[in-house]
Amino acid sequence: MSLTPRQIVAELDKFVIGQEQAKRAVAVALRNRWRRQQIDPDFRDEVYPKNIILIGPTGVGKTEIARRLANLSDSPFLKVEASKFTEVGYVGRDVESMIRDLTELTISRLKTQESELVKDRAREAAEERLLDLLLPGRHQPPQPQGPQGPRTVRPGEVIELGPMGQPQESGPDHPRTRERLRQALKAGKLDERFVEIEFTAKATPKLEIFSSQGVEEMDLNLKDMFGQLFPGQTKRRKVKVPEALEMLTVEEAGRLVDMEQVVEKALAKVADSGIVFLDEIDKVAVRSSGQGPDVSREGVQRDLLPIVEGTTVNTKHGPVKTDHILFIASGAFHMTKPSDLIPELQGRFPIRVELDSLGEEDFVRILTEPQNALTTQYRTLMATEGVELTFTPEAVRALAAIADEINQSTENIGARRLHTVLEHLLEEISFEAPEMEDKRVEVDEGYVEMRLADIRQDRDLSRYIL
Repeated sequence: MSLTPRQIVAELDKFVIGQEQAKRAVAVALRNRWRRQQIDPDFRDEVYPKNIILIGPTGVGKTEIARRLANLSDSPFLKVEASKFTEVGYVGRDVESMIRDLTELTISRLKTQESELVKDRAREAAEERLLDLLLPGRHQPPQPQGPQGPRTVRPGEVIELGPMGQPQESGPDHPRTRERLRQALKAGKLDERFVEIEFTAKATPKLEIFSSQGVEEMDLNLKDMFGQLFPGQTKRRKVKVPEALEMLTVEEAGRLVDMEQVVEKALAKVADSGIVFLDEIDKVAVRSSGQGPDVSREGVQRDLLPIVEGTTVNTKHGPVKTDHILFIASGAFHMTKPSDLIPELQGRFPIRVELDSLGEEDFVRILTEPQNALTTQYRTLMATEGVELTFTPEAVRALAAIADEINQSTENIGARRLHTVLEHLLEEISFEAPEMEDKRVEVDEGYVEMRLADIRQDRDLSRYIL
């Protein structure tokens, strides 16, 4: 990953409108990771990431910036809500589970990537196994007829009988027979045939035990224990040839992938380039010390502190150090402010960026500019029904104005309001699309006003519908 901060911002601009300050902050954080890899190894461990708090209302792009940043850098990424954790002793998840989840996701992702690399070899091996299943059985071969009647088949001799009982040149094991069957398999001539394959079904009993170790740690240990006691049963299943080929390919790819190497690589990648997005961090902020829920919220902060500060988390695959994992926290901070976090945790998030609320002009750009713009998504969806859907510039402007107006008069949910407005606008078109005679539909300003006029004028109706 050698993109400059300017290039990183340019890539983020393809998916996120506005929020230049936030983009610059995460771009610098990502570039610093590359810089850290270039310095002397003896000093590398002394350079720690500068964690970030993104402050802003919902729907302004906080999560999208973090997710796109991870995709851009091919970094292990996990989004988790801080409010799902509670202090030990209360009902809730252990904070260390986020690192375990990140590790599992990374291992699964790397395994998939490695499986793609060996896919061709796995396919060839699967074809050979499938040909073995498709070739005729050889358990009780009929006795060939010689000039003087039945004769004994010599060891190693394979003879196939013709329609009248005469020996043929080739048999089930003959290369030409196998090659003809292979060509038929590749040509799809055997797709309707059924074969019986064996597979191992793992049945691990579910059991949860609460202990000082935490539910997740006990769950890992129990799975390992029961996995040894109940290794799984071999079952047989009849499936069509294409499905059998896919199942055998997956099984062969699993055999070809070196899982020890995958796990080792995943642990290193999580520790060096992992990104954890801590959403709703404001929900665990404490406005005043006291009793009740504040006790649990402060406890969550103190549990989060060592993870963010840098500690070693034990997973079933091995220990993971969190010193160089980048933590990006976010929150609306309507009722609290970042200074309401405990001082120790504040110190671990030195970069704070306030994101701007979105207005009508931003909505116009969001509807048209990004690669995954909502209007593009709906055009693509309708195209599957053969419907050519277009939006006039005036219609886009009207949609943006309505979304902004409803945000200001009800709850401001940012760009998410566009989803509700567009879904209501195109509800009739989406329903009628398969039976439409005229497959060309243009959404103009008049259509927008007609479909959304009642909701726009009735504040109570817009509050419940949009």
